[in-house]
Amino acid sequence: MQEAELQKLIMQATGAAGVCRGEVIQSLWSGYGEIVRYHVQGTAVGSIVVKHVRIPDTVDHPRGWHSDHAHARKLRSYAVEMHWYRNYADQCDRHCRVARCFSAETRGDEQLILLEDLDAGGFSRRIAWLEREQIKVCLHWLAYFHARFMHEEPVGLWPTGSYWHLATRPDELAAMNDDALREAAPVIDALLSGCHFQSLVHGDAKAANFCFTDDGRSVAAVDFQYVGGGCGMKDVAYFLGGCLPEAAQDQDEPMLVEHYFSCLRRALEHYGYTGDVAALEAEWRRMLPLAHADFYRFLQGWMPDHRKVNARLRKIVRDVLRELAG
Repeated sequence: MQEAELQKLIMQATGAAGVCRGEVIQSLWSGYGEIVRYHVQGTAVGSIVVKHVRIPDTVDHPRGWHSDHAHARKLRSYAVEMHWYRNYADQCDRHCRVARCFSAETRGDEQLILLEDLDAGGFSRRIAWLEREQIKVCLHWLAYFHARFMHEEPVGLWPTGSYWHLATRPDELAAMNDDALREAAPVIDALLSGCHFQSLVHGDAKAANFCFTDDGRSVAAVDFQYVGGGCGMKDVAYFLGGCLPEAAQDQDEPMLVEHYFSCLRRALEHYGYTGDVAALEAEWRRMLPLAHADFYRFLQGWMPDHRKVNARLRKIVRDVLRELAG
């Protein structure tokens, strides 16, 4: 798409009288496009963010992972994100804040999502390494997100959310050197996918995908390429495993999980949930170690020396395998 055509689309979607291209916020993974801020005139909006997906002539994966399967997964992820913003995002409230979507459409082999500029909306702070209170704020967001979409059918989304889902990662499964975990992987996946209490999961709930207010007391989330059905513990295990250093995990994770469930109970009440909350909590607590093991399975094939792989995570996985063995 030519720049003039893109700017015309922005004016139509926002009602702006003029548009000026601003800075590139980031390039998309493996060269699939870019996220750019545009300044708009003649409207109260002021600026918007455009996620512009373009299929590259050649794919440059940072770790050399590329295949036709991986390419198809990536394209599907952008289609899912467009569907999320068109059909689900406006169901989120201030407790699980997301960007307003002005337009999401496909033009030829390009995809464009025109979004509210969260920086201008008061969520301009990015925090690479979260303190305990900031972790709690993100867990509050996750709890309300899971409660808001409890038992929601993931129509048009990933049937099973998360970017490491077993069915979408055959290359990484084949590369694993842990035979016991490879054999157990379908069982772990089936237990997570088959639990009674299913919601939508964000699918990539890491610190980089949360935008904070200046005071750090509220967040909005971005990047919904891997949103889909699932047990909320997949988001919680992935998030805590990424933001807690190993030395703090034994002490802090149990306290933070309690905080998550406290928020979840309030969130379910807030959204008028009438199901069995005690049964939900009991089931999801049982799923937490399985969710840790599920993500560890992905790392073992993708990057076994990743910083998230540590002695505590290995012990959780050993305990899961021992319990599954009987």
